[in-house]
Amino acid sequence: MAIGIIGGTGVYDAKLLSEVKQLKISTPYGMTSDLLTVGKLAGKEIVVIPRHGANHFFSPSKVPFKANIWAMKELGVTKIISVNAVGSLKEELKPGHFVFTSQFIDRTTKRDQTFNETGKIGHVSVADPFCNNLREVLIKKAKELDYDFHYQGTCIVIEGPRFSTRAESVLFKSWGADTVNMTLVPEVVLAREAEICYANIAMVTDYDAWKDHAVTNTDVLSVMKGNIEKVRKLLMEVIPLVDDKKACACNHAMKDAWM
Repeated sequence: MAIGIIGGTGVYDAKLLSEVKQLKISTPYGMTSDLLTVGKLAGKEIVVIPRHGANHFFSPSKVPFKANIWAMKELGVTKIISVNAVGSLKEELKPGHFVFTSQFIDRTTKRDQTFNETGKIGHVSVADPFCNNLREVLIKKAKELDYDFHYQGTCIVIEGPRFSTRAESVLFKSWGADTVNMTLVPEVVLAREAEICYANIAMVTDYDAWKDHAVTNTDVLSVMKGNIEKVRKLLMEVIPLVDDKKACACNHAMKDAWM
């Protein structure tokens, strides 16, 4: 049993792990984004992968999501905590805040979202796509750390790599969505198909294009750098609290999904 972390290369510090090794894994869906770092923290096995690969090699549309999730499943991962940068669609969700995402609206167009395309077909439920048990552990710790955070939020997932037009951003805002991102889907869906608990830490890095100031990559990177230590602290303090052996409904998600 292991806990997976998916995020950027700066999200974790391998020096905090013991018994560290790096694994190159070939999957039925090709190679993973990068080497997987495996180590131990507080007696728990941790598996880490940078979503976009070394030096941010993969664009959002090209991330090998299926290979990444398959490899984590193969290594015994039962819980995944993902970290994403998001743009804000609401005034109160300020740059520097965290959101524990609870829902998504999928606006992607080019991505394979299932392991079950032919042969045995399954229709998995993602009515509640994020594991509430895992979210509660994260929320409790964020509260103890006195972080500026929001208990829940709906994320619009766009194809990218471009940012939204103002018209798109205003539309997304009118739908009642809270944040916008480019990589949450299909990652969360594939994790559900793989019967892995999945929770998300969303870092608000900017206001989306509905605000007067158009978002730039410079804005995003600046806020991310300021928040990375907070993310690391949250992860390092929450991991000892995660029961990677505890059964959850997520771990039986495909039970009634098969045709």
